[in-house]
Amino acid sequence: MKEQHQPLFESKTINDRTFANRYVVAPMTRVSAENNGMPNETMKKYYERYAKGGFGTVITEGVYPDERFSQGYPNQPGLANEAHRDAWKPIVKSVQEHGALFIAQIMHAGAQSQENPYAEHNIGPSQVAPKNDKLSFYGGEGPFPEPKRMSHDDIQTAVESFGRSAELAKEAGFDGVEIHGANGYLIDEFLTDYFNRREDEFGGDTKNRLRFALEVIKEVRKKVGKDFIVGIRISQGKASDADHRWALGESDADTIFTTLGSESLDYIHVTDDDAEKPGFGQGSMSMAEAAKKHSGIPVIANGKLADPEKAVYMLNNGHADFVSLGTSALQNPDAPKRIKQEKALEEFDFGSIMLPQAHIKEHELNKHILV
Repeated sequence: MKEQHQPLFESKTINDRTFANRYVVAPMTRVSAENNGMPNETMKKYYERYAKGGFGTVITEGVYPDERFSQGYPNQPGLANEAHRDAWKPIVKSVQEHGALFIAQIMHAGAQSQENPYAEHNIGPSQVAPKNDKLSFYGGEGPFPEPKRMSHDDIQTAVESFGRSAELAKEAGFDGVEIHGANGYLIDEFLTDYFNRREDEFGGDTKNRLRFALEVIKEVRKKVGKDFIVGIRISQGKASDADHRWALGESDADTIFTTLGSESLDYIHVTDDDAEKPGFGQGSMSMAEAAKKHSGIPVIANGKLADPEKAVYMLNNGHADFVSLGTSALQNPDAPKRIKQEKALEEFDFGSIMLPQAHIKEHELNKHILV
């Protein structure tokens, strides 16, 4: 191993759990569960290979937390009931047996749901449909419907579903949960100005629009206790609006990351097109740098970090504590071992995606695979 790559292989302990190295598998929508959300052998093999390949931590694709409005895609896995929980147990055990931590990402699709057999309509903070069309990449077609505005009861039910799902994740043996607050799903919809037109305590300025996320964090922590990793994923871009940026730029970043850092979170996972580049306009900080500066807690950075030199730069300059790989991990499930052995990583090949749909459009891949 090259001496300059050593920081990528240093361990780090968070909440009494030791991350074997700084490499994390990013959550990537796979839509390969059974129709009823049950995890299966295909998923077990998929996750296990990353642990075998040397990743210190693996984060699941977004799993839906309830049998109401949260499911976003056909064949999306769930953590909504005891049957789901029990089906995850052998997958969790397999990943951990190979030395990796395993974290479940809990995701409520909100207005950005493309298919949900449990509901006849979508819900969101306001009656505002997502921009652009559904992702044909995941079986969608045509514009998103206008969602039903969530009542206070709907909000409370959604908050409780995150907590219950986190509880099921702990019972399944996961090392932690990541709350999906990115990519235009429900939590991000509350945070986003054009999605959230509410005039109550959940709408208005940035801090009020962050309130739903804070309620979810508190509920999850209450359900899992102090001895369980709880993180959150944050982005500006969305699956239906990749170019979106926070209206107040670095000022919004200060508000959001400072507030999140004051909660009981163990880490923040930020994702951008390129983790190293300015996130808020020319000359500004990157998303990861802003998260680290304002939150003061561990940060996972995601976005074109397959190059180990670039990843080391993020660590050595204090912009991140971990790096997560997406499409490069799909192509190189043994990426950490390759880098340690000074072997080049293979360029991503569209054939490696391995989704069940046969109608994949190549030009959509990089834009949507990390949702």
